[in-house]
Amino acid sequence: MQDLKLIKSKPKKRKDDLVRVTEIITPEILSELNLPIFLESVSAGFPSPADDYLEGKLDLNKHVIKNASSTFFLRVKGDSMIDAGIYSGDILVVDRALAPKNGSIVIAAIDGELIVKRLELSKSKIYLLPENSKYEKIEITTEMQFEIWGVVSTVIHSVL
Repeated sequence: MQDLKLIKSKPKKRKDDLVRVTEIITPEILSELNLPIFLESVSAGFPSPADDYLEGKLDLNKHVIKNASSTFFLRVKGDSMIDAGIYSGDILVVDRALAPKNGSIVIAAIDGELIVKRLELSKSKIYLLPENSKYEKIEITTEMQFEIWGVVSTVIHSVL
């Protein structure tokens, strides 16, 4: 199997959509955020009075960040992962402490450009798969400069 960190050759321009790093935010920058959490799940039918079910406070950082020292956030630009529920404008929580494995959604650098794709490991090849039929899978070759930056652990997606 090829090594997951191949550093060789000259950069090539890709026509694939890329993750644009507009800002990397590390957990140390975030303050504790305690919001109300309710004991009951929400009904999509008849409403019920919710205040009777208030459980306490919830810190979202504790739920989306498992390894604070190895976690960062990226904003997505592009549509190659829409079938995985990742849309342009979403924020990805990326954990460098998680080991990439077959089927993981990863942030990878190919020839100096960051992309988000699903990792496919075969016996002798590495592929990065889009989750949109408009795009082709990328076969990682020894001619490429390739590195996995981290594994996507959470997608923050606004519905507004």
